[in-house]
Amino acid sequence: MSFQQGLSGLNAAAKNLDVIGNNVANASTVGFKQSQAQFADVYANSLTGAGGAGVGIGTKVAQVAQQFTQGNISSTNNPLDIAINGGGFFRMDNNGEVSYQRNGQFQLDRMGFIVNPTGAKLTGYMANASGTLAAGAPAPLSINTADLVPQVTSEVNAVHNFNSNKTPLSAAGFDMTAPTTYHDSTALSVYDSLGNEHMLQTFYVKSAAGTWDVFAANDGVLIGGSGADGQIGTLSFNDTGALTGGSPLTLSGLAVTTGAAALNFTIDFTDSTQFGSAFSINTLNQDGYTSGRLASFNVGADGIVLGRYTNGQSAVLGQVVLANFANPNGLQQLGNNMWAETSASGTPLVGTPDSGSLGVLQSMAVEDSNVDLTAELVNMITAQRVYQANAQTIKAQDAVLQTLVNLR
Repeated sequence: MSFQQGLSGLNAAAKNLDVIGNNVANASTVGFKQSQAQFADVYANSLTGAGGAGVGIGTKVAQVAQQFTQGNISSTNNPLDIAINGGGFFRMDNNGEVSYQRNGQFQLDRMGFIVNPTGAKLTGYMANASGTLAAGAPAPLSINTADLVPQVTSEVNAVHNFNSNKTPLSAAGFDMTAPTTYHDSTALSVYDSLGNEHMLQTFYVKSAAGTWDVFAANDGVLIGGSGADGQIGTLSFNDTGALTGGSPLTLSGLAVTTGAAALNFTIDFTDSTQFGSAFSINTLNQDGYTSGRLASFNVGADGIVLGRYTNGQSAVLGQVVLANFANPNGLQQLGNNMWAETSASGTPLVGTPDSGSLGVLQSMAVEDSNVDLTAELVNMITAQRVYQANAQTIKAQDAVLQTLVNLR
């Protein structure tokens, strides 16, 4: 008599229940991937290599395979919570030891690094002061909280429509304090090398048909032109209203009292027109800004970490990278929602999100466990019945053996 089949069945059913119990226990674990017990039959080897009527000697657990199917995405209130929608793993660095995870619950440590609850650092590409990403080997990502350096104004872009029906005035009679001596005006903030704001005013006087003299003042003081009277140039238009000359106008050596370098910039009037309609400001902007402090940041679908500053500017702080494997089931489970590379998994394929087989990222969200509780509870009932059935085969074997022992 042999109890081998029943015992192997009991062991297999017990391990199956262990796997199911672990799935149920992690039904609420962020980024958890459920496992499945896979079985194989067992046959004794024949010395002669023959035997078509051999009876199996039971079953065994061939593999406990994780199911890397996509979990549901749930929204959160933490800007550092990141969900992967698609393939790939976050690449983590723990003092040089690299591991991988799907759990995207991150936070900042005291040094500004993006870390998981165990302290491992999220890796990616850092950006330099100009926002250029440093491609190459991924490194731990940190959030630079330093003030954004101010940018001095180098160009003003002004696109206006000048009213051709205006009556010409004498440019010699211009007075910025007397609105009757000019036709139109604009005002725009410009910035020096220290980020201080200055008010640039421009005034327009139609001196002849198709001719507009341009005057300017900086912080209420007329900018000295050829005659130190504030005139900085003349715009010319043809009979179809198109700009034909005078743009761009260059302003240089504008002294400021803030200790910053003198202002030097151009005013570009390209695409300005002169039509028989009211003066209009179609575009009026400049490329400078004052310093700013980091107000918030978020992670885009492509992994770009974008910081937003109090001066209204934004800057690239870094980019999250992902890693994928030819055989994810070959990864070694480390606990704490983390895996390690093995020879069975293959080498990691590292890249930016939404490239190759890598998924996209979603900020302020996490990937839920992919455990289906309903299915697991049904599997638990099935595994319990299998255990009971194998126990019955042992009981039957025992009864047969008892009958045999009792023969007289």
